[in-house]
Amino acid sequence: MREELYLWKYKALAEKLAKEMKKRHFEVHIVNSKEELLKKVRELVPEGSSVANGGSLTLIENGVLDIFRNGKYVYYDRYAAKTHEERKELELKAFTVDYYLSGANAITEDGRLVFLDGNGNRVAAIVYGPKNVIIVSSVNKVVKDIEEARERLRFISPMNSKRLNLSTPCVQKGFCYDCTSLDRICNYFVVVESSARIPGRIKVVLTTFKTGL
Repeated sequence: MREELYLWKYKALAEKLAKEMKKRHFEVHIVNSKEELLKKVRELVPEGSSVANGGSLTLIENGVLDIFRNGKYVYYDRYAAKTHEERKELELKAFTVDYYLSGANAITEDGRLVFLDGNGNRVAAIVYGPKNVIIVSSVNKVVKDIEEARERLRFISPMNSKRLNLSTPCVQKGFCYDCTSLDRICNYFVVVESSARIPGRIKVVLTTFKTGL
């Protein structure tokens, strides 16, 4: 019963949010299961396309990245890099791809996309470079406004830091300290207001099931 109620609520939220995001010239798709998500990504990204992605727990845990590891795409797989230099090279190639995939850290009720990055490569590629950007995000990441988005980020950043085995005060204590650690991942706060200059370049796949942090 609980899952059914959440699904009902999240479907309504997704429909409402999609209307706001389309006003901002985002292309929006709603999926209700992992299977629908994978099918939609395959529909959006033609075989033979060049593909790259930012770091994303959502993409990993739902098997989205495995779609591109079958030899039918030109995939710049950052997770296959063996050295820092190799990963840097792959991250730079990401600016030239046909499709760039990422999760989002938060989405405001009026349809703005919110990101927080450590190195900045992910937000840089989302903002400029790749021909198409696909953002996969659960509607459980919807927040009222930018200030609430910041609070959400302060809540989840310690978990992301721990997941990445970083040495920051938040990993030691479990709470954000707005630190100056060299391992800090909260360095670039970016709000994407719209895709108006190139309508539809940024495509958002909203999931009505929880995924990511």
